[in-house]
Amino acid sequence: MPSAIDDLCFQLALANRIVAHEGVLDGFGHISVRHPDKPDHYLLSRSRSPELVEPGDILELDAESDVVTPGDILPYGECVIHGEIFRARPDVMAIVHHHSPALLPFCITDLKLVPVNSLGATMGAVVPSWDGRDEFGDTPMVLTTNEEGASLARALGPHSMVLMRRHGVTVVGASLKEVVFRSIMTHRNAEHLLRAISVSNGKVEPLSEGEQKLSETYSLAARPLGRAWEYWVTRLTKAGELPPRTKTLVGKGKASSKAKPAGKAKKSVKKAKRGGRR
Repeated sequence: MPSAIDDLCFQLALANRIVAHEGVLDGFGHISVRHPDKPDHYLLSRSRSPELVEPGDILELDAESDVVTPGDILPYGECVIHGEIFRARPDVMAIVHHHSPALLPFCITDLKLVPVNSLGATMGAVVPSWDGRDEFGDTPMVLTTNEEGASLARALGPHSMVLMRRHGVTVVGASLKEVVFRSIMTHRNAEHLLRAISVSNGKVEPLSEGEQKLSETYSLAARPLGRAWEYWVTRLTKAGELPPRTKTLVGKGKASSKAKPAGKAKKSVKKAKRGGRR
């Protein structure tokens, strides 16, 4: 019988595949969930395209975003996004970082992202923006240091998502289902908003402050979340893309959260961890 951690690894793999299947994630982007037994640790796939993630790909990382799962397996290069947000926000249980084609226009222009339907209200009342150039100058446009991750976490603040200038979006939630729901629905909202702008000469009527607040609360209740999750899982099943129930690496063997090779080997491991792609 699968353990609780095995089931969570399956759910994380499932979340990756759902968000990819719904057109938000492509070959890049990643999803994490806080470790249920170690609040300062989190679970994240090895560096792999989201639609291919399996339970056996899931790694455990510590508060510094160092891999503690035994084995020489590379995580995503931008794992610090997850680690620093989990550190700054005890209320956050899951995180999605993506480069949605519908949301990127709001990351590279001054167009304001606003909710235009009830499901889009899950973006929250305010969506802040972060520009790494302000603090770090020219970069390869990926976050590979704890300092960069902490800067992004500060920009996110108490909000539900943050736009990353010329880069993408990071979304947080109180559960995997919530963060998946918010990621997909804000992507859809952006699609609707862009279409409305194109046919109305830029004149759109977003939700009022009260409508946004009430709609967000209603949309994130258990019934809508469960209905949407069932729909997405069914679509994935019909497409033959459900993740297999492979064995997980998390919690297996003797992990050492701080054990690293000495000398030159230590430097090469750190460089490999931080230098990977998204």
